Amino acid sequence: MKKLLFLFIGLFLISGVFTKTEAQGVDGVYTKHITAKRKPVPYQYIREADVMWSKVLWRRINLTEKRNLSLYYPTEEMDDRKSLIQLMMWGIKNKSLTPFSSDEFLTQYTLNEIDERFGAGIDTTYDIDPETGETIPLITKKPADISEVKQLLIKERWIFDKQRSVMEPRIIGLCPIRVYYRDDDLDHEQARYKMLFWVFFPEARNIFASQAIYNPRNQSQEITFDDYFVKRLFDGYIFKESNVYNNRLLQEYATGLDILLESERIKNEIFDYEHDLWEF
Repeated sequence: MKKLLFLFIGLFLISGVFTKTEAQGVDGVYTKHITAKRKPVPYQYIREADVMWSKVLWRRINLTEKRNLSLYYPTEEMDDRKSLIQLMMWGIKNKSLTPFSSDEFLTQYTLNEIDERFGAGIDTTYDIDPETGETIPLITKKPADISEVKQLLIKERWIFDKQRSVMEPRIIGLCPIRVYYRDDDLDHEQARYKMLFWVFFPEARNIFASQAIYNPRNQSQEITFDDYFVKRLFDGYIFKESNVYNNRLLQEYATGLDILLESERIKNEIFDYEHDLWEF
């Protein structure tokens, strides 16, 4: 009787070990569940009367630069990671994230319109039937190539809040840009750029906060896409500012190196304004 009792106890302990092992995530070490339950940290409320100064800027981000690679990769589906464009498309298809046609966020795009802007759809080519000699159509389906999304536009508003005495930016919207070449441009001599859609950043924050982005320094300390943008861990340059000339682009009145110098001038102007508000 004692032997049977010890046998049952042993089987119970062994089954408990296996159950605990199976629950330790896909790699058998631990299960990640904290990030999936995270919510975005709400912004500090700002009264209109406290906004002492404000300016709207547009930035261009090169996703293939070293500092921004966490937004670009992976370019193929993975179970535990998503790139920015994968997360956006997942949000549009599954979480009712609204894609807009411009940064005014008035006109919406449909999924079919987004596929068209990706260059996806059905292609028809013609070939000769070797048996009959007749020309027959060959219909092939061309999927959207997310690896072509290599740039990102960011619309943001910088404000000075006199109540808290802080200068801070608030991201308004994001726009992925498709960089591609024509089919007859075999040597890839002239790249083409197409703005795919705009998403309203405050609407996308819940989705961004629930998905971890790759942290190259420490994979046990996960940061989310929302953390990445709010903490401004990306790198880019200003290419447009709000102005009296209908918010014209910098390239409309500067060329070459002067565009980058003008971008730096605008950035320094913001920080100089904040610096001049203080007395030492």
